[in-house]
Amino acid sequence: MLSKSGGKRAPAGPEGESASHIAEQAPESIKTMDEDIGDSKQPESVAAVLKVFAILNALGERSDIGITDLSVRLAMPKATVYRFLQTMKSLGYVRQEPDSERYGLAMRMFEIGAKALPSPDLVELAKHPMQMLADATGETVHLGSLIDSEIIYIHKVDSRHMLGMYSRVGRRAPLHCTAIGKVLLAWEHPERRDRILDGAEFKRFRDKTITERPAFLAELAQVKGQGYGEDREEFDDHIRCLGVPIFDRLGQPIAGMSVSFPTFRFDDAKAPDYIRLLQAASRDISEKLGCTRFPLDAAQAAA
Repeated sequence: MLSKSGGKRAPAGPEGESASHIAEQAPESIKTMDEDIGDSKQPESVAAVLKVFAILNALGERSDIGITDLSVRLAMPKATVYRFLQTMKSLGYVRQEPDSERYGLAMRMFEIGAKALPSPDLVELAKHPMQMLADATGETVHLGSLIDSEIIYIHKVDSRHMLGMYSRVGRRAPLHCTAIGKVLLAWEHPERRDRILDGAEFKRFRDKTITERPAFLAELAQVKGQGYGEDREEFDDHIRCLGVPIFDRLGQPIAGMSVSFPTFRFDDAKAPDYIRLLQAASRDISEKLGCTRFPLDAAQAAA
């Protein structure tokens, strides 16, 4: 997706959505948590904790949301939502927009989440190489890691251009049609890769999306052989991506890094240069993580 670097009728939320529509759109994790919250058998302290995490999950699904919307979405009284939000705000986990009185997650939540990464130093070590890569290409650079059977963006450097790929840190994306997803699985141990793919949904997003597992496995073999992965408008229209894996001290793929181009700015003739830049950045980060035998050397030697 391209973006610029924006009976009785149920009551409407602040965005004009009806309460019934909001409830229908709530993620399964929030719906399940709602059921737990409504369990009268839960001790009061446990119920309070469940409410806190239900609010945090809802804030994670939508970047800015008001008390009325949260109250409807979670089936909680406004006073309860307000009380929990103010407590979390005072602790630094939630922020409030002064002009709109809407709420969102604060950076302290990201700081805690970053500690769950396979290597807590990964983002910090990747920042400079990613910035240099963005400077050299002029395009958006992403860092992503595996979560369940998807990828999650854990850092990004925006394109210098007004028009670029829409994304945000914390956004999830599928494995089978992203360059990062492909490189993470191409170098993964076969048994673990099979378990990951058992939980993956080969959903069609665009005409070029790979939707069959055997075809995807063939794609992964090609990715590993050539030393990089590609997204050829498979996830977003008019977006091309090139990606490489990043390795830990054991030579295992710990993350993926990609450069995303609007198709009208992607130059096939320059693709080998982009790939060399990506592989050099991957080597830099991987060595800082303790990788002494860079796995992409085999693909480069064969090329």
